[in-house]
Amino acid sequence: MIKSKKLLKIKILKHGFFNRNGGKSKKIYKSLNCGPGSKDNPSDVKKNLQIVKNKIKNTAKNIFLLHQIHSNKFVYINEKKRFKSKLKADAIITNQKNIPIGVLTADCVPILICDERKNIIAAIHAGWKGAFKDIIGRVIRFMITKGCNPRNITAAIGPAISAKNYEVKADFKRKFIKKDKKNNKFFKTKYKKLYFDLPNYVKSCLLKNKIKKIESINIDTFDINNNFFSARRALRLNHDDYGRNISIIMLN
Repeated sequence: MIKSKKLLKIKILKHGFFNRNGGKSKKIYKSLNCGPGSKDNPSDVKKNLQIVKNKIKNTAKNIFLLHQIHSNKFVYINEKKRFKSKLKADAIITNQKNIPIGVLTADCVPILICDERKNIIAAIHAGWKGAFKDIIGRVIRFMITKGCNPRNITAAIGPAISAKNYEVKADFKRKFIKKDKKNNKFFKTKYKKLYFDLPNYVKSCLLKNKIKKIESINIDTFDINNNFFSARRALRLNHDDYGRNISIIMLN
């Protein structure tokens, strides 16, 4: 489990970015696959989620997960509004204690957010589609409507695919440039191949929303030595599926 130094300073929080170590799954899912949407044995996934929950806090409620769809949709859980897991969305916001909220990734960017003054947290799954559709801005703006101030918000950008391993096509770049010419800086060409810097694009979205307390955990999920699940690496190895890494945040 990897922790953010900035989030660690906030005493009301528990959090963690988990890699594939320490679980019960086998074969390509070895071992801490937390993805109920994968083709892994559901019983093993359930055990893995229990392991994660216990590491965050063994008396916590069950981890709240979404059916992620690469959108800009989010859900808000307050004392009046309780949902069953698996709603279709890509971010969760809550002001409730003892409910671990989590997102699943396998190269996309997990973002954990906290406003320590208002005791509001969020977990965001930001693939390129969600980031492009402004999921980050929508979450921050909603938090502001709940009284949050960008000055009091801390954001940790978790492990994700690095620019050197995220090859894209020319039409992908055109889409981003059409939206904003300044997005050109997130693309590099090397040996006639085009690469996109998703983690830094995500960081720019946070900065655009006046979030200044940002920590980037620069760990590449594609690099096998870091021991994270990676959809792109699985594709290269001709696997028919892949495990999911989980990132969790909870108010104590």
